[in-house]
Amino acid sequence: MNELTAETVLAPKTSPRLAALGEWMQRNRRAIQTTQWVVVVFFLVLLIWPAFLPLPLEYVHLYENLVLFAQFIFWGIWWPFVMISMMLLGRVWCGVFCPEGALSEWASRHGRGGAIPTWMQWEGWPFVAFVLVTLYGQLISVYEYPKAALLILGGSTVVAMLVGFLYGKGKRVWCRHLCPANGVFALLSRLAPIHFQVDREKWEQAPPRTPAVDCAPLINIRTMTGNSACHMCGRCSGHRDAVALTARSPNREILSLQEEDVSRWEVLLLVFGILGLATGSFQWSASPWFVALKQGMAEWLIDLDIFWPLQANAPWWVLTHYPETNDLFSWLDGVTILLYIGITTLLIGGSILLALRLAGGLLGYRGLPWRLAYGLTPLAGISVFLGLSALTVGMLKAERLELGWVADLRIALLIVALLWSGQLIWRMLAALEGVPAWRRWGAWCVIMAGTGVVVLSWVLMFFVW
Repeated sequence: MNELTAETVLAPKTSPRLAALGEWMQRNRRAIQTTQWVVVVFFLVLLIWPAFLPLPLEYVHLYENLVLFAQFIFWGIWWPFVMISMMLLGRVWCGVFCPEGALSEWASRHGRGGAIPTWMQWEGWPFVAFVLVTLYGQLISVYEYPKAALLILGGSTVVAMLVGFLYGKGKRVWCRHLCPANGVFALLSRLAPIHFQVDREKWEQAPPRTPAVDCAPLINIRTMTGNSACHMCGRCSGHRDAVALTARSPNREILSLQEEDVSRWEVLLLVFGILGLATGSFQWSASPWFVALKQGMAEWLIDLDIFWPLQANAPWWVLTHYPETNDLFSWLDGVTILLYIGITTLLIGGSILLALRLAGGLLGYRGLPWRLAYGLTPLAGISVFLGLSALTVGMLKAERLELGWVADLRIALLIVALLWSGQLIWRMLAALEGVPAWRRWGAWCVIMAGTGVVVLSWVLMFFVW
């Protein structure tokens, strides 16, 4: 049976300016910490204060109302561009700005320093946490209401600090193992054109008693080869004269993946989580199919004389319940949301997984060629940006801004996502040894056809519904 082999990729050339920037970050740790605490204060003010203010009941500009302003900052600017930053700069957000990570690390430095339990190190947690938080956020309308945002973001921050207090000695145990966004960040940061490169030869030549780096995300820097776990904080820059901030091809890390580096949990998060679950979560409220599904289920319940699921009496922290804005979810709404997102997840994820299996058959593999799935990372990153930025566009349209160019930008982004992912997958296939060209082309066409469900879903949302 043929095996996938890593493509030979030229080592990146060290840029003096980038290396100097990395060393500046290492020398100016206090400036980075100050930045983190400024972000912490800004985060807490915008998270807590709006939750205790009345909701706007009539049209006001977002710059006139703190509730709308906080909503725009968190969901209109913060999260969409955090995702883009992962693809452009790696996990700089995590290492330099993230308030949750900073608070967790601070709590760990003043905590009891317990050993990290084995159960916490299970590599499936990023997938499970992402699924649970995403679904719960949809049920309580986290994008629309400050109380819901406080519950999810604030609750996550409290748990992060508790984990930091209990485990690790000044480390980011929460970020490494349990953060709901960790898996997404790890995938998207593989595309970043900069990273901290480790020169193994120089590392071995350094004095053996060189003090270790205080690496918050618990990375073995000596063996670090990519961006997925690195928080880009700069603490290791210049260590043993072997670590430097370096430019590279955005494709380099994915093309260099070995079979032993592939995580099936990461692939499941990519295929079923980002491309499936997240897409369904962004689209259900705009879908006429959701309305038809809900109406069909309501008629079925009425025919059976079952009326309690039609009641909207759940508290706001279980299902959306804001009588003052006439926004109340019934129990049927909650079930329909979960059902619609679940169907979308299985449809998109199942289509891509089936395509990978068929491609594996063409290539001579009995199982799935899991490594090829990583080629879909650009599509996943741009897809989640399109979903998050839909709220940005909606709020800006409410401000009476002319946004006629948005449709063209969305089309351009989808084209870039398809071309980038298609090129990555083809280059992976081109690295195969002993596989006829027609099999490679066949496998490529099958995988790209599988991505058509993702593209179709965005076309429907933006240009049909």
